[in-house]
Amino acid sequence: MSEFNEFDQQGSVPERNTGSIISHAFEMYKGVFLYAIVAMIIYSILGAIIQSLVGVDSSAMIEEMKETGNYNSFSAFSAPGMPLYLTLSGVLGLLLSPLYVGLIYMINKYNTKNPIEFSDLFIGYKQNFANILIYALLAGVISTIALSLCVFPIIFVYPFLMLGYPILLFENASATEALGKSYNIVKDNYGIFLGVTFVGFLLSMAGIVLCIIGIILTAPFIFAVMYSLYCAYLGKPRQIILNK
Repeated sequence: MSEFNEFDQQGSVPERNTGSIISHAFEMYKGVFLYAIVAMIIYSILGAIIQSLVGVDSSAMIEEMKETGNYNSFSAFSAPGMPLYLTLSGVLGLLLSPLYVGLIYMINKYNTKNPIEFSDLFIGYKQNFANILIYALLAGVISTIALSLCVFPIIFVYPFLMLGYPILLFENASATEALGKSYNIVKDNYGIFLGVTFVGFLLSMAGIVLCIIGIILTAPFIFAVMYSLYCAYLGKPRQIILNK
């Protein structure tokens, strides 16, 4: 359980426009990017372990198609071990979703000039854990459906999910409450959310040009964007104090 500090806290809130929100997210991310890298390293290591245990190998299929000259039947999902790998990767993503909430918590502490501790990264496992997992599952299903529709629709759908994690953390909401509240706010301000989400993901994926190391550095930026959006439309949250 947790309670909220009722005293006024320091910290900044961006204006409700794309430039101000992205700029605010940059400032916030600079204060926690080392912890964000740790979260990405944890995810990458566990993902690599799953891949090695499952033994995903599409090379045999590729060789067979080269010999037969028939590439029409190629599907990465048909590679040996791929269905199991995707299933376990999905489960891993759900189990690590509280780390994303932990990053948002750290960002708020940085914004309000509170000292950050490494244990803060794991607050999502202590507070509202079940709802975080349920929300991550719902968001994953929605995103998967959008991606299956020729990928493009995800650009227009994901903005509705951008406030979910901050609402789960700062308001201790249920998964459905977070999803519903996020949707209601975004639909009334869709243009800004679409622009901010699009730019945020472009910057998060910018590390691809530097291969694996680069994506580890930039991918978590999207969670700073989520926090800045929350501040812009719901105000700077009060600092959470966990009961020891």
